[in-house]
Amino acid sequence: MAMTEEPARPGTSVLITVTGPDRPGVSSVLFAAFTRHGVDLLDVEQVVIRGRLTLGALVAAHHDPEALQEAVEQAMASIGMQVHTSLEARDDPAARRHSTHVVVVIGRPITARAFGSVAQALADVGANIDSIRRVADYPVTGLELMVSPDPGRGSEHHPPGTLRARLVEVARTAGVDVAVERAGLARRSKRLIVFDVDSTLVQGEVIEMLAARAGAEAEVRAVTEAAMRGELDFAESLRRRVAVLEGLPESVLADVAAELELTPGARTTIRTLKRLGFRCGVVSGGFTRVISGLAEELGLDFCAANELEIVDGRLTGRVLGEIVDRPGKAVALRRFADTFGVLLEQCVAVGDGANDIDMLTTAGLGIAFNAKPALREVADTALSLPYLDVVLFVLGITRDEVERADAAEGLLRRVPIA
Repeated sequence: MAMTEEPARPGTSVLITVTGPDRPGVSSVLFAAFTRHGVDLLDVEQVVIRGRLTLGALVAAHHDPEALQEAVEQAMASIGMQVHTSLEARDDPAARRHSTHVVVVIGRPITARAFGSVAQALADVGANIDSIRRVADYPVTGLELMVSPDPGRGSEHHPPGTLRARLVEVARTAGVDVAVERAGLARRSKRLIVFDVDSTLVQGEVIEMLAARAGAEAEVRAVTEAAMRGELDFAESLRRRVAVLEGLPESVLADVAAELELTPGARTTIRTLKRLGFRCGVVSGGFTRVISGLAEELGLDFCAANELEIVDGRLTGRVLGEIVDRPGKAVALRRFADTFGVLLEQCVAVGDGANDIDMLTTAGLGIAFNAKPALREVADTALSLPYLDVVLFVLGITRDEVERADAAEGLLRRVPIA
């Protein structure tokens, strides 16, 4: 009587893990072995780190799983790769993990201690790390973690916001930035971004640069800092600061505009987002006459700021029209979102002061950039490193993607960082 192969046990599948030096043809050799045994592919993942390949495949064997294991081991040995195989329970679609959150860890550098603290915090709130990928190696190190709740760890009993609150605490003590977002389509649907200008898109405060011409820089700086901390009403503080400019020649506006220095990474950020179809602009408590040239140079789609009154070629020390203050910034964001047909949930706002609170909480994603405590407390994400292009990594855009696009346009360069 002819012998027949015993069919695989119901519910049995085989997990194959291949490791070794990355080279062309590894996948083709592996899948040729799979083909000879007529398996079904259930899942596959691959990662390459510093030239070392790890390739995992989960397959359903319909005949002899032990023979499949032996064939795969021989095939991989023939090309100098190591392989580990194990019998697994049949893949259950209902039991598959679906990542619910994205955690981006950013540091310069990310120490093992810091990452370990993040991993422990995730475990403490019952979150499982499903995958990790590097999103940046310059000017910072950025790692993106896809995470999901682990019912077996009681994560469903934690109140909403526990994950973010715990990681904010860890970030503060570990010396890294940690951004937490919901995974899924919402994260990849952002279409409009608005930046504050002073100490966000550009370095320094324009009003202080103007006040220096009037010999009142220290006085104005004290008022600015109190307003950014939320200790003074912004509209009133602006009127007090502008008053010291009375009598200055109109030409100082052009002089200060010429001295503006962009925050490192600002050009890269705007250029990359515009490539992706974002509408990019600024909403500022500063002055249109100072920042309009910069907005034009960067190719921004919109700009809202305050208007200084000028009579006979000199500043009067007064502001014209409605002041772009804390509520005014949120109003401007809504107006520009409506103009371009973008839902507020698809908007991103980036700022540093208390007068940005309403704007950041109105946007779908609010990012505090080297911000005062009042803003950090309400923002979705707080960044403390002085590079604006870190915003890209929070949005899921990798440094490799940015640099490939820059290289294609002849714009690729890395400025040495001390």
